Amino acid sequence: MKRMVWSVADRRRIHVKSFVSDGHKMLWTILGNGSYFSTNSALCAKTRGIQKKRDLSEKKLTRYFVDHRTVKLVAGTGGKGACTFHSEPRKEWGGPDGGNGGDGGSIIIKVDQQVKSLSLLTPVYRGEDGERGGSKNCYGRNAATTYIRVPVGTVLKENGKTVAELTRHNQEYVAVYGGAGGKGNRFFLSNENRAPVQTSPAEEGQQRVLHLELRTMAHAGLVGFPNAGKSSLLRAISNAKPAVAAYPFTTLNPHVGVVQYQDYVQVAVADIPGIIRGAHMNRGLGVSFLRHIERCRFLLFVLDLSAPEPWVQLQDLRFELEQYQPELSRRPQAIVANKMDLPEARDNLAALRGHVTQRVIPVSALTGQNVEELILHLRWLYDGHPHAEEGGTSEG
Repeated sequence: MKRMVWSVADRRRIHVKSFVSDGHKMLWTILGNGSYFSTNSALCAKTRGIQKKRDLSEKKLTRYFVDHRTVKLVAGTGGKGACTFHSEPRKEWGGPDGGNGGDGGSIIIKVDQQVKSLSLLTPVYRGEDGERGGSKNCYGRNAATTYIRVPVGTVLKENGKTVAELTRHNQEYVAVYGGAGGKGNRFFLSNENRAPVQTSPAEEGQQRVLHLELRTMAHAGLVGFPNAGKSSLLRAISNAKPAVAAYPFTTLNPHVGVVQYQDYVQVAVADIPGIIRGAHMNRGLGVSFLRHIERCRFLLFVLDLSAPEPWVQLQDLRFELEQYQPELSRRPQAIVANKMDLPEARDNLAALRGHVTQRVIPVSALTGQNVEELILHLRWLYDGHPHAEEGGTSEG
């Protein structure tokens, strides 16, 4: 008698019912129920929502932002030349056939606009060595080039002297060259010496220790004391989203925003971390972020008008810049009087204009008051000083 057994899953109750069929009488009998589990079932699968990437806090961002790094670069050594002779039946005098070794790999520093920090750099980079030569006149393979990707605006220094400034995307700088490969005995074959056995040694790669500094590349730099409202002002005039809060704190790493105009002109504005008195003596964040101001074409001094005597802030900021680098404070500039939404700011604005001769632009980054005037003046500075160098003097 032929019997057939089927196991059918009841999807509603998640059970298995076994049926037995007799081949002659076609009688169906339920043998029993059993537990059933399936990982492919939609009923058993766990519903997972789309995981949204969380924004990093200002404190965590500092762990990934590194603006200076010292690296040791060691290029690859060339491959050795081979000393072999041709061996083949019925060829007694085959002659030398040792090939040359391959060249060692060089190390090139390349600019990548997708890289924003020097945090991924390692202390030591070693290039690949060239492959040694072989018999039958086989040359060794040249080693591949090692690329180190750095952000735009990286400055390379050696023993305190600047050796290169990388300011364009895909710009390359050959830091160290790989050693040349050695010559095989085939290279020394001549009419006078038909069976040379000498080979030339391979050269070692170059070694250098470079100090890399990242200087923010922007047209304008926001300079001010902590809690002056620089980050809020950058959010008001551009699409950048630096961290802001209702309590006093200072930005720990630079942010760059882009101001877009109707004629498709883009002006980059950098939010430099807050400077304190004595920054040129490395107090607070110190000179570690003052170097970013060197790469800005013109400066925007952001003053907190809610504080008494705001003109003193301007004098202190200029003094710190002057002590860090002569004539840095006399670059093309403008004075931005922030926090005009506070009641005490109106009286301080009149007093500020009485102590300075330059143009003062009152704004409120919180409410957006008079931000249009700042954007138009920023464009005037951009058009009026296309290639302003250090030491340029201008009044906003």
